[in-house]
Amino acid sequence: MSDTLQPLGAPVVRREGRDKVTGAARYSAERHLPGCLYAWPVPATVPRGRVTAIGTAEAMALPGVRAVLTHENAPRTREPDDPILAVLQHDRVPHRGWQIALVVADTLEGARAGAEALDITYESAPHDVVLTADHPGLYTPETANGGYPAVRERGDFDRAFAAAPVRIDATYALGALHNHPMEPHATTAHWSPEGHLTVHDSSQGATKVRDSLATVFGLRPDQITVISEHVGGGFGSKGTPRPQTVLAAMAALHTGHPVELAMPRRHMPAVVGHRAPTFQHVRLGAEADGTLTSVAHEVVTHTSTVKEFVEQAAVPARVMYGSAHSRTVHRVTALDVPSPSWMRAPGEAPGMYALESALDELASALGIDPVELRLRNDPADEPDSGKPFSSRGLADCLREGAERFGWHGRDPRPAIRREGALLLGTGVASATYPVYLSASHASAHAAADGSYRIAVNATDIGTGARTVLAQIAASVLETPVENVSVDIGDSDLPDAPLAGGSSGTGSWGWSVHKAAAGLAHRLGERSGALPEEGVTVTADTGSETAAESPYARHAFGAHFAEVAVDSRTGEVRVRRMLGVFAAGQILNSRTARSQFIGGMTMGLGMALTESSTMDPVFGDFTESDLASYHVPACADAVGIEAHWIDEKDPHLNPMGSKGIGEIGIVGAAAAIGNAVRHATGVRFRTLPLTPDRLLPHLP
Repeated sequence: MSDTLQPLGAPVVRREGRDKVTGAARYSAERHLPGCLYAWPVPATVPRGRVTAIGTAEAMALPGVRAVLTHENAPRTREPDDPILAVLQHDRVPHRGWQIALVVADTLEGARAGAEALDITYESAPHDVVLTADHPGLYTPETANGGYPAVRERGDFDRAFAAAPVRIDATYALGALHNHPMEPHATTAHWSPEGHLTVHDSSQGATKVRDSLATVFGLRPDQITVISEHVGGGFGSKGTPRPQTVLAAMAALHTGHPVELAMPRRHMPAVVGHRAPTFQHVRLGAEADGTLTSVAHEVVTHTSTVKEFVEQAAVPARVMYGSAHSRTVHRVTALDVPSPSWMRAPGEAPGMYALESALDELASALGIDPVELRLRNDPADEPDSGKPFSSRGLADCLREGAERFGWHGRDPRPAIRREGALLLGTGVASATYPVYLSASHASAHAAADGSYRIAVNATDIGTGARTVLAQIAASVLETPVENVSVDIGDSDLPDAPLAGGSSGTGSWGWSVHKAAAGLAHRLGERSGALPEEGVTVTADTGSETAAESPYARHAFGAHFAEVAVDSRTGEVRVRRMLGVFAAGQILNSRTARSQFIGGMTMGLGMALTESSTMDPVFGDFTESDLASYHVPACADAVGIEAHWIDEKDPHLNPMGSKGIGEIGIVGAAAAIGNAVRHATGVRFRTLPLTPDRLLPHLP
């Protein structure tokens, strides 16, 4: 079937796919502007203190070196909306890796040589970089990431837990993790003679970058253009502007030339965010039939001294399972570490690992099938808010997943199945992710030749946004999808929110749907040929998205995994994974399947390979490149299947869609961990499940 005849939801091929595989797609560090210079950032090498001197003479004497920017000569900026953007403005070193200088040269090699030639001295101060569950600096913040209250209590948890016939009391420890997109954070910046700043930035939201730069440089938004045409991954780390954007603009202003700055990968762990480590104390009280009576999820995490960011890991426990008595708490301490930030389903990914592991422990203690236990505690309304769910397909996902996976033929006894030295096991876990929607603007244009053009400052970070937005418009305009062109990734287009929180397509698509519907109505009122300039309709969804929904809106899913644990080496291999998701109307089956499988692969990495270790002496993360920070390779990600149920939800947006970018990772690590427990008979409460952790406990 051709794309011409395919409706919304069909597997339309991504529009930019050929450009990406042939190299025609150009990224932020591939602009090759005339007269372009190249910059190399210089990170601090002490974990805390201040810079006392930076000797630049040797660097400036090198061939091709044009400038060395430091806190003493860099352009002065206004107070930013994000403190991590206050670079080269003071001599303070809040953590190791904080950027303290920038060398600009004719070539990248020259800039790097100049950076190595700098003579830097420091005044060091004592530092504290290690999170402990009882750190003396712990405090309770007002809110966690996303604006969620840090503490929520219902009923009397202590009394109900003490009275419960069956109790689980466990603490799960997760270390820091890093995003590491294939394309590093990169910016090419140049100023026009009239003072207009143009920035090509590897970003998840050009509108946000523009507004932040306007604040930093004291400009009007219309004096800045930010272009994020193609983005090679972000996973949250490019959700807000990072220091390289400001540094490149500073250097371009200082030198009068375009400047390109691609962040060296080894520098990235210190400046582009990370998933903060957590200690998660989970307590579950239940009746003998498995009915939960009390749930507590208490989280300890860290933030930086630069700004507060609190991973909202206890929030999923407010959504998932019914109980009359509940306590969810977040506590945090500010350490001399890089600022944590969004990473791949922040909150839900680490929080659901702990909650779903604890539920598996409860199933074992009760002797109840883990799928059945989840079904028995599936609430009709959201436990925390009391709102009815707009739709809740968790039970359908669990049942369909169990059928597809062959779950019901499973021997529940642990450490029973073997193939020689291999111990085999299966595990299950649930998934959830909230529906976020933000105000967006879009325009729809009908040309005299019968074609249509959609304009919205969306960002395609590899999800296929161009394609899906064209499908939405084509479905409204009742025209073949190839008759619709889409302009995105430019802050001069109608303002739109960033690609984050799995909210992009729902938010952008709503405004595109509204603009296209307005255009269709306008055209229906006309008679005769269109004028040469065509007809344009603009729309925004500010009023619609500002209204509080009477419904609790979430996507749900179920993960099933089978593992083989080598009793000789401690190596864990995932033989197969299967996910079933309830995420509203699926807008493109091809790109959706890719998103689900990608998320599940991220969950596999979280469970088995990914780790960022904080060096307590030097104050930095030791796994700072892709040789040491291990992400799954193709050989690791075998037998992964993604399916979804046909979920109709009229309470979301005109498309009836939920976000799908992050639901795939949530719960995946727990399903693998539960499978490892089934295989070995040993419960491991710390990730990743590497051979060194498993071997001491294996026969």
